[in-house]
Amino acid sequence: MGHRIRFNVPFVAGNELEQIARCLATSETSGDGAFSKECQRVLEERFAAPRVLLTNSCTSALEIAALLCDLEPGDEVLLPSYTFVSTANAFLLRGAALKFVDVRPDTLNLDERLLPGALSPRSKVVVPVHYAGVGCEMDVINSIAAEHGLRVVEDAAQGVNSTYAGAYLGTLGHLGAYSFHATKNFSCGEGGALLINDASFTERAEILREKGTNRSRFYRGQVDKYTWVDLGSSYVLSDLLAAMLLAQLEHVEDITARRKRAYDHYREALQPLAARGLVTLPTIPARCGSNYHMFYLLTHDLAVRTALIEHLKNVGIVAPFHYVPLHTSPMGLALGYERGMLPVTESVSERLLRLPMYPTLAAADITDVVDSISSFYGL
Repeated sequence: MGHRIRFNVPFVAGNELEQIARCLATSETSGDGAFSKECQRVLEERFAAPRVLLTNSCTSALEIAALLCDLEPGDEVLLPSYTFVSTANAFLLRGAALKFVDVRPDTLNLDERLLPGALSPRSKVVVPVHYAGVGCEMDVINSIAAEHGLRVVEDAAQGVNSTYAGAYLGTLGHLGAYSFHATKNFSCGEGGALLINDASFTERAEILREKGTNRSRFYRGQVDKYTWVDLGSSYVLSDLLAAMLLAQLEHVEDITARRKRAYDHYREALQPLAARGLVTLPTIPARCGSNYHMFYLLTHDLAVRTALIEHLKNVGIVAPFHYVPLHTSPMGLALGYERGMLPVTESVSERLLRLPMYPTLAAADITDVVDSISSFYGL
């Protein structure tokens, strides 16, 4: 059977083609043109971010952040294993030693209570990953980081427009990274952003993003020519994609409201299953404001999840699992990690099932998904 209900459908605001046509008319389609500058301004104003630089991916934003942390071989970076590989690669590429920390069983975020016990004299950076758009306990993480002189780099790939204690995710650490990939709430197909919350990083971040040159200073008239001055790579987003992103950013409230309706529909409809102890539903702590990036279930065990995925597939519903823990992957094992080291992460990774979630998901389709899950459990 073909896919009757897809897992993800990127939102089309309706004026993307108009903005792209405007960009083409300027003949400035490479990076840092008028549309990139406008997107950066909008992001800075909307999220109260001191400085935002668009990048060609969230991976690139994390790589710039890792470069800014001036890591030396053997310096330790603390991060969850339950995350996308880019979180780890950005720091591993700088020669850092990865120290994986288990996640909380409620939010599936890095467990801040385990951080003190994971620290060593080589610890230099902590990377909270805001899973499913729900914020980590940033007050505690920042306090621990300040006490031990750690840099805080927020992986807010899934957290654009989410908040913690009233502040937007990505603006709470020294640096933050956003994703505008096609699977994210606000998308230009591929893209990301680096949020610079410590002004001491700004000048070097511009250089790293521009292939290690002082090109940005040249265009501001601060130097009479630009040249190679540091490490760097080609991290700039095309202005064509920035034009598409600008159209999306004009609809942040509408997109978020649509996703909230879908999220609330799922939660209410699946509550009877949760009340029977058949599934566990997501948790959003009181201090967190969600962007409703994802709705997931936790089943009893791997066998149940596997059977449920197959059951939904047979009726045309795509509902995938999520990350294979980094520490149990071939690369993680090669780094010296072993299964059993992070019990919560390993349990969650075997039981989590993501449900179809996008702004145009019809209420009838959500009901169909819920009915199909209920029928699997014999209800």
